[in-house]
Amino acid sequence: MKRVVLALGGNALGDNLHQQMIAVKTAAVAIADLIEDGYEVILTHGNGPQVGMINLAMETAAKVDESLFYIPMSVCVAMSQGYIGYDIQNSLREELLSRNIQKPVATIITQTLVDADDPAFKNPTKPIGSFYSREEADEMTKRGYDMKEDAGRGFRRVVASPKPIGIIESNTVRALLDAGQIPVAVGGGGIPVKKTDERHLKGTSAVVDKDFASAKLAEELEADMLVILTAVEKVAINFGKPEQKWLSEMTVNEAQQYIGQGHFAPGSMLPKVEAAISFVSSGENRKALITMLTTAREGLAGKTGTLIL
Repeated sequence: MKRVVLALGGNALGDNLHQQMIAVKTAAVAIADLIEDGYEVILTHGNGPQVGMINLAMETAAKVDESLFYIPMSVCVAMSQGYIGYDIQNSLREELLSRNIQKPVATIITQTLVDADDPAFKNPTKPIGSFYSREEADEMTKRGYDMKEDAGRGFRRVVASPKPIGIIESNTVRALLDAGQIPVAVGGGGIPVKKTDERHLKGTSAVVDKDFASAKLAEELEADMLVILTAVEKVAINFGKPEQKWLSEMTVNEAQQYIGQGHFAPGSMLPKVEAAISFVSSGENRKALITMLTTAREGLAGKTGTLIL
């Protein structure tokens, strides 16, 4: 049985609660197809719109009631993992039972270990939450938040995006797999934590890229394949240009050359390709696939998608 980490893209979850409830039902059908085909599946997912919504709600509440505090980004990520996982596990459970597949689905509130000395902490760049005036931003700065002007539209809070160096609950995920269950883990890249000593983990104001976290989880679980789902069926070079070319396969060396030539957009396809490289390079006979949710089944059968070797 092949072990596959399936990283759901943001388009698989919608932009708000209503859209999410509809989107996860569609996603559940595609995921159940893979389980029915005999794959051992671990699910991961993004949380961009959802964690932004939680952060905005908490910011708004704090503005109108001084007794309320701005909550850390690590807590926002934890909250998003809970309610996104709730929708995913219920929709997938229902779909599996409709096919007479008796496999429990469980969400794990997952922590992702980051390095306290990661250079990303010295230059936070990931904007989150609402816009503030200069006066409000100055007050936020006094409270310890990093604030940056956003293209003349006001000031926004920014957080770091460090690389994951470990998944705290990977053994818990493995235990669920060994029990024949389907885990949902590292939602939104996982709750970013630093080690303050051998026992204590401290949440940090950061956002971990979910594709890098998924690659690290796949590495620690010794998965056979990492499948990164996105909005396009294949990866392309010269994207959007007359000489655009879709790629069915590329080696790690070729992928690195394409990155050096600037073929993949930062914040879009670049982190997906980099995460795929990270996993494929972590051990023997490991592969990664980048494709759409609706073509994942065909991609795993070698009929479409971009395979990284």
